[in-house]
Amino acid sequence: MAQTFDHLLVLGRPAGGKSEFIDFLEKTPDDKRAERYHIGRFDVMDDFVWLWEKFEEDDLWERVGKQRLFSKKFGENYGLTDNTLFHFLIERFNQDIPKKYISKPEFYKDGTLLIEFSRGGKHGYREALSRLSPEVIKRSSILYINVSFEESWRRNVARYQEKLRHSILAHMVPRETMEELYSIDDWADLTGGKDSGYLNFDGFKIPFVTMGNEPESADPVVLDERYGSALGKLMQLKSV
Repeated sequence: MAQTFDHLLVLGRPAGGKSEFIDFLEKTPDDKRAERYHIGRFDVMDDFVWLWEKFEEDDLWERVGKQRLFSKKFGENYGLTDNTLFHFLIERFNQDIPKKYISKPEFYKDGTLLIEFSRGGKHGYREALSRLSPEVIKRSSILYINVSFEESWRRNVARYQEKLRHSILAHMVPRETMEELYSIDDWADLTGGKDSGYLNFDGFKIPFVTMGNEPESADPVVLDERYGSALGKLMQLKSV
């Protein structure tokens, strides 16, 4: 029986390839996904969903004559005004994951929980990972999908333009917000610039692999090699 991850933290800049990675996994047969990528039947928790809810709640507060709490609005798009909201999102992980998954050990017999988020700034990932509860972090391995800021922005614009072809409700993170939140991140500092190894949080050794995701590709052969190599190495680290 193939070894699979319990919790896989899927990290990286916005539009860096996290959603494409998950889409690839969804299209992969269960047996191959478990054997080749060490990911079983999987669920996804993405904190962007909760972030967007807060932006929409700000719209409602504004409509009833109150001040917005977390965001400012640029046309149909939003910018964040209170970075402590990122801490709130981690606490949502800490609240929801134990209730929905850890309390149901049968999930992990053939299941993997993908936990997806992005953080920028000088201490973004360190603060986020430090806030994850011990019961969540101790079951986790980390895949960081690495692209430059300019590549992240290029893909963000391309994704927005593609959505516009199908819906007038498409949204995009403004350049000002992207630069403010994600022009730098602390992943290289946190890992000492290593491509793989271990991070220590709450006394647990958390295996990580940094996977380069440039140039962009939709070729399944290229993606199989890219994902398979990274996740194979990550499972080796986890198994030590």
